[in-house]
Amino acid sequence: METPSRGRLGEVAAVFLKLGVVAFGGPAAHVALMRQEMVERRRWLGEQDFLDLFGAANLIPGPSSTEMAIFLGYARAGWPGLLLAGGLFILPAMLLVLLFAWAYVRFGSLPQVGWLLYGIKPVIVAVVVDAVLGLARTAVKGWGLAALGAAVAALYLGGLNVVLLLFGAAAFHMLVSVARRGLRPGLMAALPLAAGTAGAGSAAVPAAVPFALQTLFLTFLKIGAVVFGSGYVLLAFLRADFVQRLGWLSDRQLIDAVAVGQFTPGPVFTTATFIGYLTGGLPGALLATLAIFLPSFVFVAAVYPLLPRLRGSAWVRAFLDGANVAALGLMAVVTWQLGRAGITDLLGVALAVAAFGLLRRLRINSAWLVLAGGLAGALVHLLG
Repeated sequence: METPSRGRLGEVAAVFLKLGVVAFGGPAAHVALMRQEMVERRRWLGEQDFLDLFGAANLIPGPSSTEMAIFLGYARAGWPGLLLAGGLFILPAMLLVLLFAWAYVRFGSLPQVGWLLYGIKPVIVAVVVDAVLGLARTAVKGWGLAALGAAVAALYLGGLNVVLLLFGAAAFHMLVSVARRGLRPGLMAALPLAAGTAGAGSAAVPAAVPFALQTLFLTFLKIGAVVFGSGYVLLAFLRADFVQRLGWLSDRQLIDAVAVGQFTPGPVFTTATFIGYLTGGLPGALLATLAIFLPSFVFVAAVYPLLPRLRGSAWVRAFLDGANVAALGLMAVVTWQLGRAGITDLLGVALAVAAFGLLRRLRINSAWLVLAGGLAGALVHLLG
């Protein structure tokens, strides 16, 4: 890959720093914002290429939206872009979480920011709905894939494991395509499949393990290397390690740590920053953040060069098509869940409808909509 120009690196830095500041709402919302920036506004890549990266990000361990940012930075500006996109997408959330962790340790509680999220959440729901509709036009290539995506959504609502659904749908579609076309294995052996999730459960120990920065780093490195799925999966790993095995946190502290990750922008995995600060101060926060995100950079760097070759395999193409509609089905369910949790009254409905209308008719930059939603929430709080 040729050396990227300074202008291209500056563009990558600017867009991912902005996304790191305004990307509230979790992975589905993050991906929706990235799609609008990279596919619609800047045209860095096409819808199908974006979907392929989205599918690949969902098939490797780690925070999928952060890995999507790393993939997009790599695609745009090579190794420097990979580091800039991932680092700047993480940085604003890490700094905000550090601030909240300091306040938590000093005052014993979390600053109240519910009024801000009151206005932001309906806008995020509108952004995600717009993205789901846009991605569906490319991902759903027939009634069979549409039915597969709907089945994944229904099974996820029924409580099935997200990783099982993702890999199961991809493998099912691949095998159906193979049976229809009579394909040979070809490049199937090169498919970069993850081995699956490691068990999150650990037996509780009777006494706490003495704190050590090395143990903190290695624990978060392990979590970053094996966790698939949502923040709920992350919560299970964090509780098994930091509450049960190490005894460094209480359940209340863990819930507060996850809450901070939910109401700050950027990746939810910055929960690690909060836990690192609680247990080891500023050095602990920095080491924990580095450890939990480091595997994502390694996985993306390893997988991205293989994607062009893998796209040429009919087996892998079918596998990715199945993974794409499965991820879209999961994204649709998350949109529904976000809507139920984030839109609680008529004003919220009005904000969501207005944001969706502006997105569909004017293709307005969603970052401005998110900021406007936060301002609306602040005004409601002040006038209430």
